[in-house]
Amino acid sequence: MKVTATAIPDVMRLSPDVFTDDRGYFFESWNAKTLAESGIEATFVQDNHSQSKHSVLRGLHYQIEHAQGKLVRCVVGEVFDVAVDLRRSSPTFGRSVGVVLSAQNRIMLWIPPGFAHGFVVLSDGAEFLYKTTDYWYPEHERTLLWSDPALAIAWPVTLPTVSAKDAAGMPLAAAELYP
Repeated sequence: MKVTATAIPDVMRLSPDVFTDDRGYFFESWNAKTLAESGIEATFVQDNHSQSKHSVLRGLHYQIEHAQGKLVRCVVGEVFDVAVDLRRSSPTFGRSVGVVLSAQNRIMLWIPPGFAHGFVVLSDGAEFLYKTTDYWYPEHERTLLWSDPALAIAWPVTLPTVSAKDAAGMPLAAAELYP
């Protein structure tokens, strides 16, 4: 597996070695030893699977307490995945990184605790998997406004479909943040 830093060095892009033959393909999507050697040490406690239609935008979500690290990937279709650094003490505070994840490219993204996360579906539909390092606590969940001009995220969908909760997200200037 090839592990490389993105424009925000703590957010890592994982490209698995894919073994293909006339039967199909095989790849290892998580190996604790291999990734620990790349600086990613995580214990996962929850797996999530979502299905969304074209232009659906989910996010930008985070938990102010029980912050979650996430290993994310798209197993059907294609999404534009975004992580926003909400750690005030970080040199990349307030910056975001976006990566296209798809069933075809098989790229995964490691998003450490301290980030808001979201994605928008680029294909007709998409199925998205993510492992988390802490459980979901609805009372600690927060939503950062996906369209906040201060974030300057170049979403590739002009008019996404968002939930009422995501439409009511907080702009960065008013959001609860990490130290």
